[in-house]
Amino acid sequence: MKKLFLLHFIIFNLCAIEPISPIPLDIEVDHAKANLGKKLFFDTLFSRDNSTSCFSCHDVYDGGADAKIVSIGVEDKKGNIQSPTVLNSRYNFRQFWNGRARDLGEQIHGPIHNPVEHDMDAKTIEARINEMVEYREMFSEVYGGASITYEQVMDAIVEFENALVTPNAKFDKFLRGELELDKDEKEGYVLFKKNGCITCHNGINIGGNSFQKMGTFMEYNEESDYPDRSKITTNPEHKNVFKVPTLRNISKTAPYFHDGSAKTLKEALGVMSKHNLGIILKEHEVEDMVAFLKTLDGEMPKILDIK
Repeated sequence: MKKLFLLHFIIFNLCAIEPISPIPLDIEVDHAKANLGKKLFFDTLFSRDNSTSCFSCHDVYDGGADAKIVSIGVEDKKGNIQSPTVLNSRYNFRQFWNGRARDLGEQIHGPIHNPVEHDMDAKTIEARINEMVEYREMFSEVYGGASITYEQVMDAIVEFENALVTPNAKFDKFLRGELELDKDEKEGYVLFKKNGCITCHNGINIGGNSFQKMGTFMEYNEESDYPDRSKITTNPEHKNVFKVPTLRNISKTAPYFHDGSAKTLKEALGVMSKHNLGIILKEHEVEDMVAFLKTLDGEMPKILDIK
């Protein structure tokens, strides 16, 4: 018993002193709502021309983002920024690249009402979904009542998104003292901290917990007009300031950055080291850091296994 206590004490302190925290193995989710939200997430019913679902821009089976530089919405309209991953989004301190939504409950309304994405309104959603017997029965079981409201639809989708966590990444297991990293992975993590990447990419989501400027040492595409933080604050100094993206499952979410300009992790590391760290990485350093980043790939969310 004493040895077991000592082991847990060591693991706890190892996790505590590291700037990155493992994803909890148990999370609080209303499974009935989440399973209903899962069906809604894949349904194109919630777009004006029945062409687009949440899944269209967030492939939850392959990184939770979009492999295209910008996503395609109703009537083949193009978005104006790269689609971020929805996996582990419950751990972001704000939602959207510019942080205009405080949480997933606020975020969900953006794509639904956006004329380029779903182009829908609450009344149309209620009218469509209440025509479907299957949905009326499912919502009655979860929420009660004779009719379905727009708020219930949004609530169920958000609960599904809350369930989209990817625990047990190799690095999480390392943090818990369950295994050792390979030599190149360990050296990559040392470089990750030594070079300053950890300054912005830390915490449980290894990002997603602060706003930072893209281009702190060298200006980055100052002529661009992406919806950055300045569009919210109207402060010109917030040009090219975005929410720091999560690095979890990063090997599966190419292309990278708000503009989708980096096609590979190696390319992304080269850009970030130059523009945000003010250094030029050597080839073997890039390879080691890529090896470390691949240890951040977690397990598929359990909710996706439920039929």
